[in-house]
Amino acid sequence: MRLSLEQMEELRNKVVEVIRDIYDPEIPVNIYDLGLIYNIDLHESGEVEVKMTLTSPSCPAAESLPPEVEQKIAALDSITKATIHVVWEPAWTPEMMSEDARLELNMF
Repeated sequence: MRLSLEQMEELRNKVVEVIRDIYDPEIPVNIYDLGLIYNIDLHESGEVEVKMTLTSPSCPAAESLPPEVEQKIAALDSITKATIHVVWEPAWTPEMMSEDARLELNMF
């Protein structure tokens, strides 16, 4: 199955929507707006590769967040495979947060 450009855009929006429902257990902001998602690469075949990071290598959610992201993306219709790559470069900084996240955390 090959997805059209329109289908890919719609599916990418659904992937972002799903990611926005995932929260770091210690921070009341979703991981997308927190700036932990560096890249979402969607292929015509329906495969998705996500590059993400964590707030620090010693983050207590290191074992739970990446599998949660993978499972929730893989559950979407038209997704044939979801692969999550945890990267540490560039290192996450608070400047990577969205404006909404900064407002939520009073960091403006």
